[in-house]
Amino acid sequence: MSVGKLHTVVLDCPDPAALARFYAELTGLAVVDEDETWVTLRAGDGVRLAFQRAPADPAPTWPEPGVPQQAHLDIEVADIGVAEPRVCALGARLLRGGGGVRSGFRVYADPAGHPFCLVWGQ
Repeated sequence: MSVGKLHTVVLDCPDPAALARFYAELTGLAVVDEDETWVTLRAGDGVRLAFQRAPADPAPTWPEPGVPQQAHLDIEVADIGVAEPRVCALGARLLRGGGGVRSGFRVYADPAGHPFCLVWGQ
């Protein structure tokens, strides 16, 4: 029996509203709470993803070791060929050095520099 259950994954970032818009488009989650320092997205099943203002938060430099990734999200997609152009149009950028077509995942940075993966076929 677990002690608790996952309530919210929180990402620190310089601009919570902008990063929340990116992830809302990426995942289909809806904004349920927003102010100048905090935005919460929520799925129908209760999963929450939140963004907290941290003006001095350094963007991760993964795969370079200067600033580690700290945490990342895996986003499941049906077709990487369709998903990759869409996620890049939202403001993500592909990071070299992680994943590929044969591995079933690719690593990207969100607009604030947080690494995340698109995964498929797993």
